[in-house]
Amino acid sequence: MKFRGKILDIACLNHFTRVITTISKLTKTCILRLTPDNLFFVLSGKVANGGVSMWCELSQANFFDEYQMEGVSPEDNEICLEVAPENLSRALKTIQNAKAVKVKLTKKHCPCLTVAAELPTLSSINRVVTHDVPVDVIPRRLWNEFKEPSMPDFDVSIYLPPLKTLKNIVDKMKNLSNFLVMEANLSGEMNLKIETDLVSVTTHFKDLGNPPWGDEASQDGGPSQSRDPEAMAQARVDIRKLQQFLMGQQVNPSKAMCNIVHERVVHLILLHEDVSLQYFIPAVA
Repeated sequence: MKFRGKILDIACLNHFTRVITTISKLTKTCILRLTPDNLFFVLSGKVANGGVSMWCELSQANFFDEYQMEGVSPEDNEICLEVAPENLSRALKTIQNAKAVKVKLTKKHCPCLTVAAELPTLSSINRVVTHDVPVDVIPRRLWNEFKEPSMPDFDVSIYLPPLKTLKNIVDKMKNLSNFLVMEANLSGEMNLKIETDLVSVTTHFKDLGNPPWGDEASQDGGPSQSRDPEAMAQARVDIRKLQQFLMGQQVNPSKAMCNIVHERVVHLILLHEDVSLQYFIPAVA
C-alpha cells in the first residue's frame, strides 16, 4: 500500500483544513477511505441502536496538486485507515501559511499519516515541519462496514434555513430540554419544537423549499407523490447530537438539506462544490 499527496494552493489547504475540523467536531475517530479519485471519511454508527453515522466525500482533484495511491491489490485498489480527525486537524492548523504540504502514509513506530510542510523563510534555508498522525490499517475483510450508506426511504425532504440561524435557535433550546422535535412537510415548512412539563416552545420556518430529487417526486429514496403536502413528518432527536453537528460546521455549503424518516431518523446533507457531508441522527422515543 502506498499513498502520497501534495497541496500547493493555500486556498485548497485552508478548505481541506476546514473540512477536517468539521469532522473532528462530529467524531473522535473515523475511517479514512482512500481511492484513486476520492477521499471518504466514514463513521458507521448503528443508527438503529441509537448511534449517529457520517459519510463525507471529497474529490481529491479539488484539493491535491499531486495524488498517488496504490491499494491493497489491483482488484481492491483502496486503503482504509482508522484515524483521529482531531489529530489531523491540529497538524493542519499549524501549517496554514505553508508553501507546500505533503501527506504520506508511512511506517514508523506504527503506521502514520505524515504531514510535512515547507514553511516560508527569509533565508535560503528551507524550514520543514513534520507531524506524524498515528493510524490503524483496516483489514480487507472489514471494508463492507464502511460502504456508502443508502439514501433512506424518507417521508419529507426540505432545504434547511441558514445554518447560523438554526444553530442559534438550537443553542437556546438546549437550555430547556435534552430533546427536540424536528418536523417538516412538502410545502416548505419546518418546525423545531421543545415540549416539557413546564414549557412548550416552537420555532416556525416557512418557504424553505423542497428538493426535487430528480424529475419524478416518487423515485427510490424520495417522498411519495400520494403524500399530503401539508402533512408533517417528524422525529424526536437528542438535541446535543444536532447541536454538535451545527457547532462543528465549517464547510460553508452551497446547499443544506434535511430528510426525515417519520419517527425514525433525521438525515442531514451539506453540499459544497467539492465536498458532500451526510449525517444521520436516530430518533428517540
